[in-house]
Amino acid sequence: MHIVRPSVRKIFMSDFKVKGHLAMLGANVMWGLMAPIVKIVLASGVVAPLLLVDFRMAGAAALFWLTSLFMPREHVPLPDLLRLFGAGMLGVLFNQGCFIVGVSLTTPGEASLVTTTMPMWVMLLAWLLLREPISLKKAGGIVLGASGALILMMGSASSSDVSAPNPALGDFVILMAQLSYALYLTLYRNFIRRYSLVTLMKWMFLSASLIALPVTSPIIAATDWGAITPTDWLGVAAVVVGATYIAYICIMIGQKNLRPTIVGMYNYVQPVIATAVGIWLGLDHFTLLKAVAVVLIFSGVWLVTVSRSLATSPKEQAR
Repeated sequence: MHIVRPSVRKIFMSDFKVKGHLAMLGANVMWGLMAPIVKIVLASGVVAPLLLVDFRMAGAAALFWLTSLFMPREHVPLPDLLRLFGAGMLGVLFNQGCFIVGVSLTTPGEASLVTTTMPMWVMLLAWLLLREPISLKKAGGIVLGASGALILMMGSASSSDVSAPNPALGDFVILMAQLSYALYLTLYRNFIRRYSLVTLMKWMFLSASLIALPVTSPIIAATDWGAITPTDWLGVAAVVVGATYIAYICIMIGQKNLRPTIVGMYNYVQPVIATAVGIWLGLDHFTLLKAVAVVLIFSGVWLVTVSRSLATSPKEQAR
């Protein structure tokens, strides 16, 4: 009896693909959980939103610098260091600062839903700034997604509660975070390919932390550090270690092993996780208007992601 055994190469490649899917799922689950965790950490009022931004940036900087000690050293000349400081402003400081401030004002589900619109803004900015051609399908996707985001913000304008004091403003601030990151990807698209993810992240997070320090130092001085509970510290650790450091590494693994379309599709995991956990914790609720916004945004991002994947290699996908 002849037994057909799979080749070592096939087994390896199959396992490699599984690693890619697990990495993307893990990253997006962590990002989906981040919004409810941020709400919990900020609920007591002891940890201010900008203090949590400091924790996230400085903590991630320390972790990526520590990781770089165990990796081949990459020399970064002074002109590139200056560019990385600019990239840190857009890709880290404004992006993550606006996100956490926005989450403090809106619900976890709406926050995560707005974050999924980022591929549309990348496409739009590439058309506006780099004069890249935009097809009818891409344009339609941008219009659909933008309509969903607008419906979401307009529908939130008249509603507020203790956990979401100003959801419309929060959604808008988070939209600014996505536009900031999209601008970073558009302006620095070719530059960021020169270096590994660890090199990029250690310099970008460090620069963002240093730039933010003069602004946030009064908040740091005014914080009642003794009033921060173990639960708060656990939440901070989850944001810094899980939703930032580990999630970025998972994205790198996923992008190396999966097609761009599949990578983009995993973005839909975030609002599902955030909304489910938010409703469970009493921080969120689901309405018919939100359902319409979800359909429009998901449809728009899907059209843009599919269109982009036809002409974009996995190396060009970044987050």
